[in-house]
Amino acid sequence: MIPAVLYAVPAFLLLIAVEAWSYRFAPDDDERGYERRDTTTSLTMGAGSQLIGFPWKLLTVGLYVALWTVAPVQLSPTSVGTWVLLFVADDLAYYWFHRTHHEVRLFWASHVVHHSSTHFNLSTALRQSWTPMTSLPFWLPLALLGIPPWMIFLQQSVSLLYQFFLHTERVDRLPRPVEWFFNTPSHHRVHHGANREYLDRNYGGILIVWDRLFGSFAPEDTAVRYGLTTNIGTYNPLRVATHEYAAIWADVRRAGSWRHRLGHVLGRPGWQPTR
Repeated sequence: MIPAVLYAVPAFLLLIAVEAWSYRFAPDDDERGYERRDTTTSLTMGAGSQLIGFPWKLLTVGLYVALWTVAPVQLSPTSVGTWVLLFVADDLAYYWFHRTHHEVRLFWASHVVHHSSTHFNLSTALRQSWTPMTSLPFWLPLALLGIPPWMIFLQQSVSLLYQFFLHTERVDRLPRPVEWFFNTPSHHRVHHGANREYLDRNYGGILIVWDRLFGSFAPEDTAVRYGLTTNIGTYNPLRVATHEYAAIWADVRRAGSWRHRLGHVLGRPGWQPTR
């Protein structure tokens, strides 16, 4: 099974080139644009993610199929209701997957890769983790609902394709009804912000209504400062992929008790023992 996102890679690269050229011919002092080393790192991370993710997805097919087989009801792919359920369930699963990867440090060690660039452009969308294993639990309930596994994988790809276009400063705000219901470049710029008021906001995939419902929404009010609260200062893909795991291991080794070790692994990013 070939992930649908792979078929879109040529279009991704073409659109990245078009956006990069747009900065050359229509620069904006308020936008970061592109930087060669940063873009190269993002593309390398994306290539590595696909190489690792493809065999991993093959391994997960069996588990999805096993759960779908024992589901109380197996839903028909010819039913419009099945597709509507899939869209809503997939987007809700993505919200909680994304939120958990910001609020639990072990998961953050995987997702931090995507936030490690101090630029925000279409190439940033391709800066993905090399540890896709952390996403597995969040979509398993969809198979138990009776949704065929191929539909689940397809909708995951649709969501990723949509989110590619969110990573741009070239699009300002969209019409208000769109901004209210859907994730947009403006909302996603907030999500990538290291500003204190923007931290851990706007987790949505396609829809932004989950953030409004669960209290994690923030509008784009002030200029966004991209990257991490403490940037890693490297373009080395291996370090980008592993630096937070190394930091966790260092904290665990220094910890004085098992409670503190668990805190460093399962607490929020930045957790420290109470002194």
